Amino acid sequence: MSRQQCAGAVLMVRPAAFGFNPETAATNHLQKRGAQNEAHVHARACEEFAMLVRALQSEGIAVCVLEDTISPAKPDAVFPNNWVSFHEDGTVVLYPMLSPARRAERRPELLAAALKELGFSVRRMLDLSHHESAGRFLEGTGSLVLDHVNRVAYAALSERTDAQVVEEWASEMGYEAVLFETRGASGAPLYHTNVLLVIGARAVIVGSQSIVPADRARVLEHLAKSGREIIELKPTEIEHFAGNMLELATWDEALGDSHVLVMSAQARTALSPETLARLNACTDATLAVPVPTIEQLGGGGVRCMLAEVFIA
Repeated sequence: MSRQQCAGAVLMVRPAAFGFNPETAATNHLQKRGAQNEAHVHARACEEFAMLVRALQSEGIAVCVLEDTISPAKPDAVFPNNWVSFHEDGTVVLYPMLSPARRAERRPELLAAALKELGFSVRRMLDLSHHESAGRFLEGTGSLVLDHVNRVAYAALSERTDAQVVEEWASEMGYEAVLFETRGASGAPLYHTNVLLVIGARAVIVGSQSIVPADRARVLEHLAKSGREIIELKPTEIEHFAGNMLELATWDEALGDSHVLVMSAQARTALSPETLARLNACTDATLAVPVPTIEQLGGGGVRCMLAEVFIA
C-alpha cells in the first residue's frame, strides 16, 4: 500500500483561554511575553485561529474543530499537535508533555466522535503519557518530524524530546528513529524538531546549521536518501518560524490531486526570494496566514496549530 506523506485533513482546537504560559517559556526561546491585557490577547488569538480555519477550507483542506473548555484554563490548547497524532492505519497516539499545565489538553474521549465527520476511524490507541511520571517527554509532531513514505522519524533531542520515548514510539509504529542534537543562537537546544525541519512530498526544508556538527552530515545523508530536494533555511529564518511549515494534500479542478504548503505570514516574509522560489517549485501552492499573537505569546507557528488526520 502506498503511504501518504501529506494529510488532506487536520484537527484544530479553538482556544478558550489563550495566553502566555511561563512553564513553556522556560524551554521555548521563540515565546515572548506581551504587554496586552488577557482579554485582548485571547480575542486576537481567536481571530487568528478563525482566519487560518477559513484559509485552509478555501484551499480544500478538511478541518475538524474541537472546542477548548474554559476550565481548567489551557493557554496552549491551540497547539494540539503536541498531544495527539493520527495515522493512516487508524492509530491515535497520545503523548507525554513537559508542562503540567498542558496535560489537561489531552481529551481522548472526544476524538472518535469529532473525527467521524472526516471519515477517520480509531482502530488503536497508543498512550505514551505514562512517561510523564518518570520525567520523560515526547511532544507529538513537535518532537517528531515524520517521513511517512520511507518510515523515518526525525527527532531533535531536548527537554521535551526524550530518546527512550522516541525509540519506543518508533518500535510501536514501525519507523526508523533518527536522533540528533541542535543548538540555537543562545546555545540551548531548539525546543522542537518542527521549528527546523519540514518534510513534504517533493522537498525537505531544513535548518541544518542548527544541527550540531557531530550529527549534521548523518542527518543530511538520511534526508537525501528520500530523494527529495533539500532546501536550506538560515538560523534567522528559523527565528521567524520559517521552519514551522506543513504541506497538506488537496484537490484542484485544474491540477487534480495537489499540495499546498502552509506557513505564517511572518515566515513567508522571512524567507529569501531564492528560498521562496525553490519552495514554489516543489509544491503546487503556498498559503501564508498571519498569526502574530499566537506566535509571539505561544511560541508556536501555523504548523503547531495543525494535527494532521491521515485517512486511509
